[in-house]
Amino acid sequence: MEEIFEWNRFLFNDLPVIYLLEVLARSLVMYIVILSALRLSGKRGVKQLSIYELVLIIGLGSAAGDPMFYEDVGLIPAIFVFVVIISLYRLTTWLSVKSITIGTYLEGEPVILINDGKFAIKNFKKENLARNEFFSELRQQNVEHLGQVRIGIIEPTGEISIYFFEEKDVKPGLPLTPGVFNDIYKHISKKAIYACTFCGQTQEIESGTFVCPVCKRDEWVTAISNRRIS
Repeated sequence: MEEIFEWNRFLFNDLPVIYLLEVLARSLVMYIVILSALRLSGKRGVKQLSIYELVLIIGLGSAAGDPMFYEDVGLIPAIFVFVVIISLYRLTTWLSVKSITIGTYLEGEPVILINDGKFAIKNFKKENLARNEFFSELRQQNVEHLGQVRIGIIEPTGEISIYFFEEKDVKPGLPLTPGVFNDIYKHISKKAIYACTFCGQTQEIESGTFVCPVCKRDEWVTAISNRRIS
């Protein structure tokens, strides 16, 4: 009958000390796998945390959980995983500071999604970001329509930074409120300024069917020019 606190099993689970080298290799591989997976998941997957912090949380959480529950996982290898993960965390953060190339590859870089009151379509396609989710983010920052926004940027953390037009420079733009945005026209019957539902391009249209000169789509909503209420 095994003793409850048999120290060799408790600390190493009868594994040789050389097994720590395998733990080092396993930890290195899993660190790279987690880092790569989070990098590929896009900015929104790591919102409000740096990618390094999320890797650290996942790695340490996994290392801490197994020895708590499974008797065949020794404490010393688990503690060694902590040392390796924290060391890798400090190394990758140091490298990202020392090298702009490495930092950009691992963390990403800010991307302009709105420019001069319209979507930067080419940049928008690169980001894993649903339009409804983006509209929601803008509304939470008191943006009623794109004509109020001079520049909109998605940061490496996944957060949205907004730079507004001066009040006097606000122009007609694509409405972001659900009721107005859902009133879509393919055939225009009344002369007004309309906004393309896909790219936000504004155009004065008299009547008939009109194709957006920027994105070649043909769905429009009535543009609004309300000034921002902060």
